[in-house]
Amino acid sequence: MDPYLNQEHHGLQAQVREFALKSIVPVARELDETARFPWDNVKAIGERGWLGVPVPKELGGMGRDYLSYVLVVEELAKHDASHAITVSAHTTLGTTPILAFGNEAQKARFVPLLATGQVLGGFGLTEPGAGSDSSGTRTRALRRNGGYAINGSKIFITHAGVGEVFTVTAVTDPARGHHGITNFVVCKPTVEMEEAQRTGIGHRPELPYTHGVTAGEKEDKLGWRASDTRELHMQDAWVSEEQRVGEEGQGFANFMKTLDAGRIGIAALSLGLAQGALDAAVEYTARRRQFGRPVWEFQDVRFGLAGLAAEVQAARHLTYHAAWLKDRGRPFAKEAAMAKLVASELATKTARAAIQYMGAAGYTNEYPVERVLRDAKACEIGEGTSEIQKIVIGRHLLRELDA
Repeated sequence: MDPYLNQEHHGLQAQVREFALKSIVPVARELDETARFPWDNVKAIGERGWLGVPVPKELGGMGRDYLSYVLVVEELAKHDASHAITVSAHTTLGTTPILAFGNEAQKARFVPLLATGQVLGGFGLTEPGAGSDSSGTRTRALRRNGGYAINGSKIFITHAGVGEVFTVTAVTDPARGHHGITNFVVCKPTVEMEEAQRTGIGHRPELPYTHGVTAGEKEDKLGWRASDTRELHMQDAWVSEEQRVGEEGQGFANFMKTLDAGRIGIAALSLGLAQGALDAAVEYTARRRQFGRPVWEFQDVRFGLAGLAAEVQAARHLTYHAAWLKDRGRPFAKEAAMAKLVASELATKTARAAIQYMGAAGYTNEYPVERVLRDAKACEIGEGTSEIQKIVIGRHLLRELDA
């Protein structure tokens, strides 16, 4: 990948890989089984700066390019998706909206806490009636006493429980359709206060906590089980105008831009899952013997894994290229959708193939590929389903034809 990566990139990859092998691999299986949030590893990740990779140094981040962030997510996902989605959701969904669309006061107030991992963040967009149709937001924000009273609920929100800072969408002018959606920052205390106090991260009492913002019960999910996913409820949650992100009516356009960038992160996560499954299958078939010889020597196995390796490399080019475009300020929405579509579906495909080539062993939790399959499916849904990605790509194709 020399066209994209320099020595700093390679060095960062190596650091994340070393950390993952030492600190994530030994606990990933247990965290998956218990659905326990990995507070200690998240603290270590924050201390290394990996919760603020693309954030400017003056706001507490590493000041690295977006491709560096993609590499962190990819390397973590090779070993465990729950750690990777924690970084991805926190960075692109929790921090980016404030960093990209907030005013200077909002950036100074919230971004350093997020970038340094002192608190976790999230993005409140999805609702029971507004999933793929993100313009169908029903949460309302009514002007009241010099601010806004927000009422509504968000579902499937990463970090809704453990997090404390959220950008949420709410309708301020129903008559204007999606042009009447506005973004706000709301804050609530973490629901795992004991763990936050034990580790020293996850809670900052100086935050402007919003009365009426609460988290629901933790979702019991197929995959990403160590990641925190819950509903986020807002009942007469009053916020001042200072916590409105951007002008009224800019919310839809801004969160669509946020999702474009987030799709590169999910593509990287998918890519890491696919590579992790492929690596496990190659290692297993190279040493597992059947009919007197290694399973790898059977042409069907060898050819199948070789084909998957080529597809993984192709997905890597798509993902890195989308990040490369973003880093240079060039249009990247179509490329991000392509990378997310291809990489997410490839992750599921590779995990299924790895289990098949590994046989009964791959079906047990002695090996990580069964977990990869469960984790990979979420990548075809989050940040826009595969069908939504095709809609996005199709729109760009028509625009290019008209041009």
